[in-house]
Amino acid sequence: MEQLRRRSLSDRMIGASLLRPEVYEEVEADSGAMSQAALVVGLVAIANAVGNARAGLGMVIGAIIAAYFGWLLWSAITYLIGAKILGGTATWGELLRTIGFAQSPGVLYLLGFIPLLGGLIRFVVAVWILVAVIIAIRQALDFSTGRALLTALLGFVVYVILGAIMLGLSRV
Repeated sequence: MEQLRRRSLSDRMIGASLLRPEVYEEVEADSGAMSQAALVVGLVAIANAVGNARAGLGMVIGAIIAAYFGWLLWSAITYLIGAKILGGTATWGELLRTIGFAQSPGVLYLLGFIPLLGGLIRFVVAVWILVAVIIAIRQALDFSTGRALLTALLGFVVYVILGAIMLGLSRV
């Protein structure tokens, strides 16, 4: 049996950001990487809030809570669509880990405060994360890129609908 390579958190984040499939395979197989994936989600939430330039403590805490909730929900939806409907092979935990690490480029949200460039940086990082998530889904579910893209698109639609429902309920 091949020895599981365990990279450091920073090496995994860099590899995930560079869209290296072998890094996603590694974190998929490493059940001990859940805490690292959760840390990535938290770091990106903090970078996002701070890079927003208006981040007070309340905004940072809110961003962290929203990021963790979004990560859990997105991964669950992806699991249901990809594994249960489209026949992929991942567990929810595998998707949590790979999707968590796919958010690694989000640490660059920290640069969002830069005048004139901040909006462009935030847009580029968001697209980068989307590509990383599709690779994470592809690797975790053992799908083709097309099926991973379909899973991500269907999941996004469900995620937006659920978000709109929750927002509507919170205003009642």
